[in-house]
Amino acid sequence: MEPNSTAGGAEEEHHGNYSPNPSAEVAPGKHAVSEALEEVQEELIEHQPLEQEDLNFEKWKPKPKPKRTLHEKAFDVKTYLWNAETREFMGRTGHSWFLIILFYTALYVFLAAMFGACMWCLMLSISPYHPTHNDRVMPPGMTMSPQLDGHYEIAFNASDRKSWKKYAKLMEEQLKPYNDAVQEQRNIQCPQDEYFMQDDQEESAERKSCQFKRSWLGECSGLQDPHFGFSQGKPCILLRMNRILGYLPGQGTPVNVTCGVKKGVPESLGELQFFPKSIFNLMYYPYYGKLRHVNYTAPVVAVRFNGLQYDTHIIVKCKLNGKGIINDSPTDRFLGSVSFSFDVGA
Repeated sequence: MEPNSTAGGAEEEHHGNYSPNPSAEVAPGKHAVSEALEEVQEELIEHQPLEQEDLNFEKWKPKPKPKRTLHEKAFDVKTYLWNAETREFMGRTGHSWFLIILFYTALYVFLAAMFGACMWCLMLSISPYHPTHNDRVMPPGMTMSPQLDGHYEIAFNASDRKSWKKYAKLMEEQLKPYNDAVQEQRNIQCPQDEYFMQDDQEESAERKSCQFKRSWLGECSGLQDPHFGFSQGKPCILLRMNRILGYLPGQGTPVNVTCGVKKGVPESLGELQFFPKSIFNLMYYPYYGKLRHVNYTAPVVAVRFNGLQYDTHIIVKCKLNGKGIINDSPTDRFLGSVSFSFDVGA
């Protein structure tokens, strides 16, 4: 009887451990399966092709704003200029306008003061009478008169007054400062063939100038012949050496002038006369600038062409000759020389 009871007791014990609710054991597995199904569904939704409605891009475009009437626009402008509700003028209150005006006023006052201080310091370091740095002085250039509108071409007929009257008028205007009465009143007589040095005076002191009288130009002065030879087919021209502050031309020897045919037959130029001489005298140098050399009269050399060949285009070149002079520069045709042309008819 004991074995039966033992077996029965074991059976009872086995049935006592069995749970009649199976969900208690299966619940965790179902929950994992449901989560996996949800993930699969989400992936399917993500990879699902777009519907035809989604491909209609017209519905995604922004809808056009309704057109505003002129009255509405005018009202907006009026509100922008003065908003009575917020008491704003052009989008800013009175306090905001005061601060911004104050800021920019202070800014520009500071900038103006800084600029003025810089200019003041600069002017302290610059002399109005001579260059602060003058290490390299170029040789002088050369110019001629008369010239019309910068053209170095003299064309006229000796028998036609209208063709050469303009040249004679220019010559007269150029020589007015050289009138004898003006020179005697303003300038002094100087010893010739030596530099007129005035460096021992104060920097701001006015320098004296040497006389250059118009009568010294002889037949090209316009005093004897008011037509300057144009009516006779024997024109006069004036040659000047450019003024360079403090420059001493020729290194103690006067610079002379020569003229010749640049293009054409040499005999077509004929005889030349130079007045007063074919040199620039040393007594007119150095030049001290307009502020100190107030009455300075630049010396000139007048050239009279007595034998120009008629109806011939002649190109003439006049050049300076002396120590330190450059007259053959390939890049600057006015450095130490000047070229011009004649077309003279009877």
